[in-house]
Amino acid sequence: MRAVLLAPARSLPAGALPLGLGLGLLAVLWSGAAPGAALPGVGPDSFSAHMIRHMGIVAVASPLVAFGLSRLYPALVGLVPPGFALVASFAEFAVVWGWHAPALHDAARASTGLFLVEQGSFLLAGLGLWIGAFGTAHAEGRAARAGGVLALLLTSMHMTLLGALLLLGPRPLYAFGDLCRPGAAMTPLGDQALGGVIMLLVGGAAYLAGGLTLLRPLLGGGRDAERGPRHAPAPDLRSSLP
Repeated sequence: MRAVLLAPARSLPAGALPLGLGLGLLAVLWSGAAPGAALPGVGPDSFSAHMIRHMGIVAVASPLVAFGLSRLYPALVGLVPPGFALVASFAEFAVVWGWHAPALHDAARASTGLFLVEQGSFLLAGLGLWIGAFGTAHAEGRAARAGGVLALLLTSMHMTLLGALLLLGPRPLYAFGDLCRPGAAMTPLGDQALGGVIMLLVGGAAYLAGGLTLLRPLLGGGRDAERGPRHAPAPDLRSSLP
């Protein structure tokens, strides 16, 4: 039984590519070279750089890794309970909002240990949610599959809300200076607003796109089956006529 669950699917290249891309992105994000490098005036320790790393982990690398695992080990991912995606969604809500509370955010910038805990919790929360959502794609029953859609859409909503709060905040929420040094061309408030924009564009959009992708087959595939045989399309009898 264990050998069957851990046996890779026959579509190894299809699953290995997103898995490799996700793991490679994580390595780049944690190397310290990527966050803020492409944005002029953004320092490596700025809030914007933190947000690039955060969104890269939960909204780009995590879905790539989760999708790769779902293709390589479909039987194992299929064992995820149908309600796990919703539980993971609430867990990610607590993780994301908790680490963006000013006291915890500043503490993670000042302590290497807390920084590692923060980054690890981002990865675990993101992977849990995306694996749970992908696991519902082939679940039995429309209600179970809808749980994955709802989990991603709820996450998109709270990511959008937090991004908007950061963007529209009238004053800096975090201790910049030695803890979060924005680039020379940016003020602390501008750096915080840019971080909010990144969360809005990347986080909100990624989870919304994931939810809508899972919703599409749910709306179309089971429509005729749910309406019953009386509403099924009539067979084409013309092909049977001489």
